[in-house]
Amino acid sequence: MARPKTKGELISLSNKNFDKLIGFIDQMSVEEQDAEFPKGTLNRNIRDVLTHLHHWHSMLLNWYKVGSSGKIPEMPAKGYTWKTTPELNKKIWKDYQKVELSEAKKMINGSFAEIQKIINNHSNEELFEKKKYK
Repeated sequence: MARPKTKGELISLSNKNFDKLIGFIDQMSVEEQDAEFPKGTLNRNIRDVLTHLHHWHSMLLNWYKVGSSGKIPEMPAKGYTWKTTPELNKKIWKDYQKVELSEAKKMINGSFAEIQKIINNHSNEELFEKKKYK
């Protein structure tokens, strides 16, 4: 499916991809889920990937909260620019190193559900009109 252009497409595609990710992980053995990835990537295991996605969900939720109050959110995060996202991603990785995989799964499920609530509360125009928000 191409980039979503309607609320229905956005909901469908996001759920499809999330279910695909979680299904892929769930079909793995416990050993496979805990295994390290080959060297050369920042995220070294499934826990790292899930906590990374969760953190970006959390940033989106914060942008939404700040933007809904009429203010302009700091994007991508305070002290970072889009050009410095590699440094931000390293910080995110470091911040979640003590989180267990089971907790990472709960976190990603929770943040995904929160984003779905936001999507469901908005119209097509609110979700897709260009330059609608600061």
